[in-house]
Amino acid sequence: MTLYFAVIQFEVDYGNPVFASVHWVTIFMKSPVALSFPFRSAAVIRSAIALFAVFLTAWLQWFPASTESLFANDWLRDQFIRLRASDEPETRLLLVDIDETSLSTVGPWPWPRQRVADLVEKLLGPYEASGVALDLVFPERADEQGDLRLSMLAAHGPVVLAQAFDYEKRQLPVRVGHIGGGMHAVAPGDTPVATGYIGNHADLAQAAHFGNIGFMPDKDGTIRRVPMQTMFEGQLYPTLSLALMNCCAPSHKPLITESIARVAFQRTWSAYTVVPASAVLADRVPQELIAGRLVLVGSSSLGLADRVATPLDPSTAGMMVHAAQLSTLLDQQAGTTPAPWPGRMMAIAFATLVACAATYTFPRLSAVANVALLASASFVWLALAFWIAPHDPYLSTTAPLASNFFLLGVAVPFDWQVTQRKSRKLLDTLRQYVAQAVVDELLRRDLKDPLAPQQLNVTTLIADMEGYTRQVEALDMEEAAQLTRDFLDCLTRPVIEKRGTLDKYTGDGLVAFWGAPLPNDDHADLALDAAQEILQEVQRFSQARQQTGLPPLRVRIGIESGMAMAGDFGTSFRSIYTAVGDSVNVASRLEQLAREFPHSVIVGPGTVHRSKRHRFTLLGERVLRGKEKPTTLFTLAPAELELPA
Repeated sequence: MTLYFAVIQFEVDYGNPVFASVHWVTIFMKSPVALSFPFRSAAVIRSAIALFAVFLTAWLQWFPASTESLFANDWLRDQFIRLRASDEPETRLLLVDIDETSLSTVGPWPWPRQRVADLVEKLLGPYEASGVALDLVFPERADEQGDLRLSMLAAHGPVVLAQAFDYEKRQLPVRVGHIGGGMHAVAPGDTPVATGYIGNHADLAQAAHFGNIGFMPDKDGTIRRVPMQTMFEGQLYPTLSLALMNCCAPSHKPLITESIARVAFQRTWSAYTVVPASAVLADRVPQELIAGRLVLVGSSSLGLADRVATPLDPSTAGMMVHAAQLSTLLDQQAGTTPAPWPGRMMAIAFATLVACAATYTFPRLSAVANVALLASASFVWLALAFWIAPHDPYLSTTAPLASNFFLLGVAVPFDWQVTQRKSRKLLDTLRQYVAQAVVDELLRRDLKDPLAPQQLNVTTLIADMEGYTRQVEALDMEEAAQLTRDFLDCLTRPVIEKRGTLDKYTGDGLVAFWGAPLPNDDHADLALDAAQEILQEVQRFSQARQQTGLPPLRVRIGIESGMAMAGDFGTSFRSIYTAVGDSVNVASRLEQLAREFPHSVIVGPGTVHRSKRHRFTLLGERVLRGKEKPTTLFTLAPAELELPA
């Protein structure tokens, strides 16, 4: 990442604010330590990294749907649930289990409907349960008398029947039995929409209360959330626990603020009172154990295949999930649920604190110390997340950890790289402007000070666009900027490919030279090769523009060779690699003189003298500004300017 600054350089020479009698060729350091007022690039990059780390935490907090598994938020919450789950007895509800013992004692499933009705009557009658919810669906009729009894109990008593909604998109939607208990209401935008259902037979569908027992497992198959309300064909249907609360809870109805709720799983399974259905039928359960409680009737039998994975156990009876959510609703009703906290904002605040600390410490401490800092911050967050998670079900517990890993993977290597670059900052600067082969050769030679000022024989090429103001005056700012970038591409690519040193951009042009920082006997020919390729690039670009109705482009190039002082002339504020010499100034004069000729390339006598494989055409002599004697001018021979088809 590199920041570019616009630099305006005024040089006075007989009133000309562009070129001085001695032209300074300047390369401004792009390394983080070389950029000065108003910002240092490394500091800006560190700030950008820190901001992105905070943004990552915020993004994972508010858009977690596609990243839950990727960043293991649910997995970490599962660990917290296991650590926090209490075994304090849950005395407000009771689970009646049609378990293996009941099936072996009373008879195999399906039981006669009379037996199911007996079970419900005993719970509501002698045992005085506050309400009964059946985690069982009866889509087909069985014994007529039993169906009649059960339908009467469901129609007139505190009984909630089950129906299961399906949320999968199937080619043939599941439609079994009849559903009931829906109500017309405006549903929140996140309300899940069912595609199908398994309901009860027509007589039972006339019951007063129904609860949905359909689940929406996460991608790993674990049940962590339940659809508190489900939309199907324009009506809303509550989940089983909510339906039981609405039907039979001793106090006011719970307030539902979300359509899909994260199950708290605040208690271990051992905290719930579970009695076999066979014991209830045989009147072997103490009456005080059931009286006044809400009762869930379900099955843990493997034969009934009502097993699901939960954070507490990979194989759990489905009714236990409803029991856990019912406990949460009862806690909510009693006002004992954890107070809501702005957990997501706390996570963002923590990530911001770590990012700011990293921005300050990373350039000052070693990589090992910075890694230790991030590791410590991660452990601190784990402790905080364990504390915060119960208070905010939407909190992404791993978001700050993801930010820390991002800082570890980006910020630490970045500052390590900055440290490394300080030792060879000038060579790293040249890597941005000089062909890679030149930089590699400088590194291979392992010179003590490869950029120390020295007298070298160089060839300077100066190029710019003719009539730049005329070209851009009819364009808007964006189009003018794009034209400038595209034109500079045409100039830069040949310079780099021909192993030249890119000096600087001059608005609509550039300055480059060959023969420094490494001496090169072919510097004149390489500069001429680059000039030929620049002409080709500009012609292709111009033709493409003309096809769209835009005016043609022309490049002016001045080239001259001679001795120059090349080296690092930087200060403590800015590192500058520069070439100073008469030949550099002559090249700039030749580029300006090209406007008076039909030739795009004007070559000085120094370059002609040093060239070994190019041919030239004599243009005559001119007295250049700042010179007392005339200078002989040349251009490339016509054969040299023939462009490939």
